[in-house]
Amino acid sequence: MRKPLVAGNWKMNNPIESSRTLLQKILYNAEMLDSILAKEENACSIDIALFPPSVYLREAQEVLTGSDLHWGTQNVSAYDEGAYTGEISASMIKGFGCDYVLIGHSERRCLYEKLELDQYVLDQIVAEKYAQAISHDLTPIVCIGETKEDYESGKTEQVIARLLDILIEHKGAHSLSKAVLAYEPVWAIGTGHSASPEWAQQVHAFMRARVAAHDKKTAQGLRIIYGGSVKASNAAAIFSKPDVDGGLIGGASLDVEAFTHICFAAALHQK
Repeated sequence: MRKPLVAGNWKMNNPIESSRTLLQKILYNAEMLDSILAKEENACSIDIALFPPSVYLREAQEVLTGSDLHWGTQNVSAYDEGAYTGEISASMIKGFGCDYVLIGHSERRCLYEKLELDQYVLDQIVAEKYAQAISHDLTPIVCIGETKEDYESGKTEQVIARLLDILIEHKGAHSLSKAVLAYEPVWAIGTGHSASPEWAQQVHAFMRARVAAHDKKTAQGLRIIYGGSVKASNAAAIFSKPDVDGGLIGGASLDVEAFTHICFAAALHQK
């Protein structure tokens, strides 16, 4: 069975209240949720991971240590150390008690695209960061998704396959047993227009099949989560699909009640 994962990406947002207060409220609701789920016949436990801005990592460590919640960073350097101003290495991330890291989020890809790097080069950078995370026992959540132009021209599978093949080339298909994939249709992120549950299922199934062509066992256990305007109102429909194992949540992760509702929806759909 695949345990659902709900990951909250705060992006570069300041909570309305203090970050410590938000962390405490999310933790409290998560603990209350466990009590509720224990009484639900068809519910399962889930993993919850939070990704605050790096300046809040110390607070995340202080509030969440000893709990069942996970935390991580929104990026990781492709290098161990050196003259890379502004970068954060995997070993530094581990020092804050993190066990997850986001890699290849479309909003970071946009920054690289302004440097006019082509998509193949960007995928290679993602693969190098992926290798760093794996080698430091961090669980990478690797974001993969197509732009509106790719979507409208029918290139979704081509875009997905390119990065998956590069990851497998770098570390082998079995390495994905230590990772999570996040399907992120770029045209849906932050727009309020989520992909339909049917479209999410189609793409997730393609991703799993692509990995299965190399390693069926790894593909069967691989968690593939959906990211792209997941809200309390649509989470249950998306998570009900057989190849959707949770969500990468943006804006709604800053709303305690909405985030809790999304976590509850995930807990009702273990695969």
